[in-house]
Amino acid sequence: MFQKLLHNKSKAILFFLAILAFAIIRTFESSIFYDPLLEFFKGDYANEPIPAMNEWSLFINLFFRYVLNTALSVFIIHLFFQNKEHVKVATFLYFIFGLTLLILFAMVLNYFSNRVMVLFYIRRFIIQPIFLLLFIPAFYFQQFQLKKQ
Repeated sequence: MFQKLLHNKSKAILFFLAILAFAIIRTFESSIFYDPLLEFFKGDYANEPIPAMNEWSLFINLFFRYVLNTALSVFIIHLFFQNKEHVKVATFLYFIFGLTLLILFAMVLNYFSNRVMVLFYIRRFIIQPIFLLLFIPAFYFQQFQLKKQ
């Protein structure tokens, strides 16, 4: 799979640009997105109260960041596998996981006390491309098993 990508230089360049886009999003996250929890989670947050924030603005920015990460991730899956079914499944799973995570985030933020660690982990799944790290091996394994049959 990775060897095929290296043989096709244009795909390798597109892959590099997608990874670079992830890096740019991560590097400039504090200036691109409204997220008061960025600085909060960099400090000693275990015993601190959650900072005051505009929850709607935070929610919209988390949604936008998730959509950016999803688009880049689905693009990378398309580059790796060149399989429309993998792209469809990944898009569907990203939609379901994103909807679930954003609803959970809103619920925990508004309805639960002592919620710092739960917010930390839910937010991590929203703002980082963790699902990409899970989907690539899963699709590769599925593709490998289908070729084996």
